[in-house]
Amino acid sequence: MLTNARRKRLELQGYRLTGEHSAVKICFYCKQAIRGKDVCYKNKFYGIKSWRCVQASVSLEVCNLRCNWCWRDVGYTRNYDKLDKPAEIVDGLIKEHVKLLYGFYGSENVDRKKLDESMKPLHIALSLTGETCLYPKLPELVDEILGRGMSCFVVSNGTMPEMVKKLVKHQPTQMYITLPAPDKAVFEKCCKPLIKDGWERIIKSLGLLGEFKRGVVRLTLAKEMNMVNANRYAGILKNVDFKFLEIKAAMGVGDSKYRMKYEQMPLHNEIVDFAHEICRLTGWKIVDEKEESRVVLVMRKDFKGRKLEF
Repeated sequence: MLTNARRKRLELQGYRLTGEHSAVKICFYCKQAIRGKDVCYKNKFYGIKSWRCVQASVSLEVCNLRCNWCWRDVGYTRNYDKLDKPAEIVDGLIKEHVKLLYGFYGSENVDRKKLDESMKPLHIALSLTGETCLYPKLPELVDEILGRGMSCFVVSNGTMPEMVKKLVKHQPTQMYITLPAPDKAVFEKCCKPLIKDGWERIIKSLGLLGEFKRGVVRLTLAKEMNMVNANRYAGILKNVDFKFLEIKAAMGVGDSKYRMKYEQMPLHNEIVDFAHEICRLTGWKIVDEKEESRVVLVMRKDFKGRKLEF
């Protein structure tokens, strides 16, 4: 159970909590889009409107890994004490998201049309903090979001293949599995799992990705940590049936700044170089990139429906 002190600390960090285990936090690019300045890589790669996107978690402080690059306080990890209902979660996430954005109406430096549209979100990214697939009612939650005419991205660390398998019949708009390391030794060193068979579980989840219409593998890379052995990453990825491969830089934000040095954050050109090496080993290609976010999109073959319409 979250103490009042813990709740206050999270709120000072920009989180807004709803129910027992869910939260939202306004993404930097959501704010930038409302100001008419820029959009996020999800907008550029997949057509998701940044100003209508809710960055959310249904697993606040609930995780089975303690990755060095994670922006949460990995020294504090809890389990679910009580499970909120999916419909109540979605209502709460949207309510808190809109409340956080409403103050933009007091600013002259906004795109009023986008601000008005932001009051009616079209997308929920379950990617904010914690491990999404630990929420037992995730299939029902995905159905609830999609049933409201919204899109939904589920981001998972891959350690819950049982839940990934359930989601095959309750598919989110895009299903993400993170490949955090090129091998088990690096995984255990950098991710400090709280479970014994985490690496094997991740490989099993990656094997299920081909059952999703839009499966994504994500590599979040930090120098002197997991940004090594492109050939081993390629060897694993060759056996994964994915639509998209995102290769991005780990950023020293939140509590991760206490676990990684500034110099360990890869520059965009370093991410591009690493991606090119994987492409050289596999025959794939970079189809898009977002320099400000230090991320590239790799695919076997691009296709017309890559950008969604919502």
